[in-house]
Amino acid sequence: MGRRKKGRCVKKNKQINSEESPDVIKAPHSFVIHRGLHTGEHIVELTKDFRKIMEPFTATSLKERKKNTIKDFISVASVFHITHMCIFTRTAQGMYFKLCRLPRGPTLTFKIHSFSLSRDVISLLKKQMVYEELFKNSPLVILNNFSGEGMQLKLIASMFQNMFPTINLTSVNLSTIRRCLSLNYNSISKTIDIRHYAIKVVPIDVSKGVKKLIQAKIPNLSKCEDFSDFLAKGTISESEAEDDPSSHVTLPQTLSSRGNHANNKSAIKIFELGPRLTIELIKVEDGVLDGEVLFHEYIHKSEEEKQLIKKKREAKRKLKEKRKKIQEENKKKKELQKQEHKEKSLKGMQKKKENEILLQKIAKESVMENNIEDDDIQYYRDEIGEEPDKDLFERKVGEKRPKSISKCKVKKQKLDKS
Repeated sequence: MGRRKKGRCVKKNKQINSEESPDVIKAPHSFVIHRGLHTGEHIVELTKDFRKIMEPFTATSLKERKKNTIKDFISVASVFHITHMCIFTRTAQGMYFKLCRLPRGPTLTFKIHSFSLSRDVISLLKKQMVYEELFKNSPLVILNNFSGEGMQLKLIASMFQNMFPTINLTSVNLSTIRRCLSLNYNSISKTIDIRHYAIKVVPIDVSKGVKKLIQAKIPNLSKCEDFSDFLAKGTISESEAEDDPSSHVTLPQTLSSRGNHANNKSAIKIFELGPRLTIELIKVEDGVLDGEVLFHEYIHKSEEEKQLIKKKREAKRKLKEKRKKIQEENKKKKELQKQEHKEKSLKGMQKKKENEILLQKIAKESVMENNIEDDDIQYYRDEIGEEPDKDLFERKVGEKRPKSISKCKVKKQKLDKS
């Protein structure tokens, strides 16, 4: 038989203990999952679209089952360097988005007012710009209008910023910034609009024909009598971004895209990738989904109620520790009982084995004695020619056996010839 080939899953699987660079280990990683009994097709697809935003430092092929709990994901988070967990849930009241900082919190709970999937957003665009190179680097996070009053706004801003690797302005490579994530806070409705875009940089002040040559596109010369006519065409912008002076920038370094050289002017164009989300902060908890409520948009409690809730939580925590301690003591007792039972079993087995050996020895001796008696009787018959008396070879219990009769000389009686 030939050697069995490795399957597709084995080839694509990356070992956990493989060597990784320090930058990858230090970068924020995330789990994006959905929970609840009322999950439908849309929330599953929205979860997959949000994973595209979080790439490349997220579990894109995470297989989650209904029997998995939040504790299961938290228990393996440290192995995969997970720092954030995004949870989409659905109840009878609506859809919610929970953002958790692992391993000690806090947890932000948002209500999803509206959303659009990536496939719906892309289908509305005239020009689509989706390719795999976009998702090899993390997006640029753009926050707008988060400088208002309230600690919750600062917390939201810091949470979303820390979900992605930091950018060093002095050493960043502009060619790696190909996506951006925009978060706009509406102070009137207290909602946050989340948008996801792809970034494209195109050179300006260049004729359309020259731009095609720069971008390695085959020009159409059917309407030109000479090649100079093609090059002499006026500059025609392909989009509003090229005509808008606010989108023009002077590049500090050369980009990987064609025609974008250092100290030259270029225009920045964006293409929406989706998904779209409009969310509102509802609750802030200390801890991962089970801590003290630090902020709530709709429910406000007095200081007495807060103290009462704090006492109940403290009593619950102490009861949990007490039960855990009792459980550990019971576990130790069971281990001791198990060890004692094991020792007793070993002693009993050893004693049983000794008894068996003794019985085998006694049985062997009795068999040997019976064989000796049979030999003596047969010898007597052969020498004397008569049957021996019954009491001749029998011995009482505890009496030592005399020397074998085979060693004694028996004289034959001479018969008178007269």
